[in-house]
Amino acid sequence: MKLSPKAERIPPFFVMDVLERAQELERSGRSIIHLEVGEPDFITPPHIIEAAGEALRRGETKYTHSLGLLELREAVAFTYKEKFGVDIVPDQVIVNSGTSPAMLLLFMGLLEPGGEVIMSRPHYACYPNFVDGVGGRAVFAQTKEEGGFRLEPDIVKKLIGPRTKAVLINSPANPTGHVMDVNEYKDLCEAAGNVPVISDEIYQGLVYKGEDHSILEFTDNAFVLNGFSKLYAMTGWRLGYLIAPKDCVRPLQKLQQNFFICANSFVQHAGVAALRGPQDHIKAMVAEYDRRRKYMLRRLGEIGLPVKSEPAGAYYILTDAKQYSNDSLNFSRDILEKAGVAVTPGLDFGAEGYLRFSYSNSMENIGEGMDRLDKYLHGL
Repeated sequence: MKLSPKAERIPPFFVMDVLERAQELERSGRSIIHLEVGEPDFITPPHIIEAAGEALRRGETKYTHSLGLLELREAVAFTYKEKFGVDIVPDQVIVNSGTSPAMLLLFMGLLEPGGEVIMSRPHYACYPNFVDGVGGRAVFAQTKEEGGFRLEPDIVKKLIGPRTKAVLINSPANPTGHVMDVNEYKDLCEAAGNVPVISDEIYQGLVYKGEDHSILEFTDNAFVLNGFSKLYAMTGWRLGYLIAPKDCVRPLQKLQQNFFICANSFVQHAGVAALRGPQDHIKAMVAEYDRRRKYMLRRLGEIGLPVKSEPAGAYYILTDAKQYSNDSLNFSRDILEKAGVAVTPGLDFGAEGYLRFSYSNSMENIGEGMDRLDKYLHGL
């Protein structure tokens, strides 16, 4: 039996291949330093865990409204008002079991076969696969490391055509760590014109230089993807949301009802606690990430992998490794097997010849990983 050509042509998420091989090596007794996965090493704050437990004890295990708990949607709307000064209503928020289902929902709603989505290169690995998976086509705007991996408005304007359905941005960005400033947002919105902007804001709050922003500060012709995985260390909880223009909500809600029904009820109560509860842990977490960021940047430069554009957000560093290899996948595999360090090949992000390092690991482990990598590179 064979599956559809669509299923056959979707490429692997290579970082997961690296992770799974690293786990195999660990089961065999090898010591592996994980610098590949984008997952906080912090635990979910206790008040969030308690809120989920209390919801379970109350019997909050039934279906919720397809858009999500009203209390959670109100908390999202309040958060965007408080942080960014934008006015959205709870009925613009569609709660999902993670940002990935929200993305799938949105692309199902936006794209007919052949519909195009403009996105930067490098980009989050799964973006083009979501677009392709619903019959669309990803159109890439090449960025330059020397320019901070900035998405150039002039390039976007040239790529817009009759089939363009959206321009996709991500700030703070995976894999580059780039953070868009006010002028970038304004210029991008002007370049997009009547084309809606999709803004992936999942790393919102993880900013070390500059200021945090939302696309909704600059245009209403936009969709926002966000969630709880990164800022609240809730990757395994699978809770995200989509903010949509009012006239788009009902069609997206119908897709939600058919394909997902609703997000987990007790997890939504944990989301309410995350947004409305203490935020002290965020400040401490961001400070620790920044400390690791600075350390990793210094060490990468010392061992021969200098970074031309310093990342200002998220928890990734993308570095040019072409002086060692133009085959980032096999290079990352060799590093894993010989040095015991798991890193992500740039191939995942449309950045062949680059490697992505995640500093969402302890300073001790990052230091050990850099020592091992230094020894490995000196042996080449």
